[in-house]
Amino acid sequence: MRFENKVCVITGGTGGVGRTLVTLFASEGAKVMIADREEETCAQLVQEITSTGGQAAFYAGDLRSKDYCESLIKATVETFGGLDILLNNAGIIPRGTVEETSDEMWSQAMDVNLNAVFFLCRAGIPHMKQNGGAIVNTSSVWGTHPGPAHVAYCTSKGAVAALTKNLGRDCAPFNIRVNAVCPHEINTPMIRTGFERRGLDPDKAVEELNKTVPLGRIAEPEDIADVIAFLASDQSRYIAGETIEVTGAKPVSG
Repeated sequence: MRFENKVCVITGGTGGVGRTLVTLFASEGAKVMIADREEETCAQLVQEITSTGGQAAFYAGDLRSKDYCESLIKATVETFGGLDILLNNAGIIPRGTVEETSDEMWSQAMDVNLNAVFFLCRAGIPHMKQNGGAIVNTSSVWGTHPGPAHVAYCTSKGAVAALTKNLGRDCAPFNIRVNAVCPHEINTPMIRTGFERRGLDPDKAVEELNKTVPLGRIAEPEDIADVIAFLASDQSRYIAGETIEVTGAKPVSG
């Protein structure tokens, strides 16, 4: 029960990694606030968690809105009495070179992947100052080592890595540890939908990706969630301001 009575916000809480995080943290005693866009999906997940004895609530909305980000933190504190852990897990993957990237693609990437992280950290950190806390941002190995034809995605995730290192240093004196996880490909509905949009069979595409990873497969949501949980727990009590690559030893290449 690493997170017993800890209050935790998880963005993108009904997605592939997000749902895994919600289940994991609730099973280890956390009071979980689920943040995602679809109210009905959030409500269903809360029902799943509470039916097995966990504690969870949801606050649905659009992370592109600063007001929503700030009200999410406020609602969490009002519901559970504080804030101990913030998991900035939500993200989108716009694909394209600089010439293929529209204004909308660029703005959405920055709003969801970067600006929401900034707004949530700014709103959440004051509530952690008295007793300490942990923030884990989801960057990407494509942010620290940018790959081809994803200019908006790579830029936004690279900025998240830089933001994490800055906050890690600034917040450490308050016993608030800020770190980031930097995954490579993950076997989630998001990546499978991307394959479908490109006219590919998701199962076959994942099989081909598996062959490119030295460990033999791309990550499953649990592989990433376990690293995030480690960084949020006291087991990583002396890790701050770090960007942890979780890649199965696969490099970013053309």
